[in-house]
Amino acid sequence: MQFPQIDRRKVLVGLAASAWAVRASAQDGYPNKAITLVVPQAAGGANDAIARVLAQRLSEQLGQSVVVDNKPGAGGTLATAGAARARPDGYTLLVTADSAHVIGPALYKNPGFDPVKDFTPVAPVATAGYTVVANPSFPANTVAELIALAKAAPGKYTYASAGNGTLNHLIGEMLQKAAGIRLQHVPYKGSAQAAADVAGGQVPLSVQSLPSVIGLIKAGKLKVLGVVNEKRVAALPDVPTIGETLKGFGEAPWYAMFAPAGTPASIVARLQEAVARALDQKETVEKLAGVGCEPFKGTGVQLAALVQSDLPKWARVVRDTGAQVD
Repeated sequence: MQFPQIDRRKVLVGLAASAWAVRASAQDGYPNKAITLVVPQAAGGANDAIARVLAQRLSEQLGQSVVVDNKPGAGGTLATAGAARARPDGYTLLVTADSAHVIGPALYKNPGFDPVKDFTPVAPVATAGYTVVANPSFPANTVAELIALAKAAPGKYTYASAGNGTLNHLIGEMLQKAAGIRLQHVPYKGSAQAAADVAGGQVPLSVQSLPSVIGLIKAGKLKVLGVVNEKRVAALPDVPTIGETLKGFGEAPWYAMFAPAGTPASIVARLQEAVARALDQKETVEKLAGVGCEPFKGTGVQLAALVQSDLPKWARVVRDTGAQVD
């Protein structure tokens, strides 16, 4: 995962301001009570797993309790809108997936928030492996075999996602368009139940983040047909990417922390410092790797540039695939 090109002078100015702001934050006594990380997805998914690893490390860095508050619904837009309206004091923060932050505004006529104006980017946190998984009895064992099956029987096969408007949903739509196939989308209220139903045979296929399914894969209850990411992932080094079958196909899903707009610069800088230290810890790297994720280090300026570049990209994907939310 790479950041878009940015003005290096802005980064240097931002770093200097951050150093001053960290000192100011220490003088202000932040934090002096528990911090809540709002996660706009259900427990059991990638964002939840990443947020819980981060919460533990931030608690150690900041000397205060850091709790995760899962608020799924409407592709993550409901909780994101709520976080945008939270008091900008550093005690309610958003740890979100790119799907909720930069895809939701393209899918929903009124998502309830502006991803740029309503938030202050704190820092990127992690990237996650994404996969196409199937019930072990499914006749295809690779993406190429899945494409052949689907072309022979358009609309016969279904795929489960974590819900309308989620990244799982959009990746499924992108795969259909790239491969020239037609699958039926079955939206769930979260990744965990979708994965469980594929393992149980109720639905044959799903697009899933590795944190959501790595346990089921290791237990032999799901098989992996292909990796969505641009490169093979460390947790599944022998599994080919979809791009190895469909040239040019590939995504690098990211997860990041945002604060409500208006949060004091000193608090934002304190959080940036804590996130950076947390991601540098060996234990953090190992825990993220254990669920199929990797640290994604960067500045608030770089995160802001990533949001700005991804918004039009995903708007094009939504338009080109014809993806809709019910």
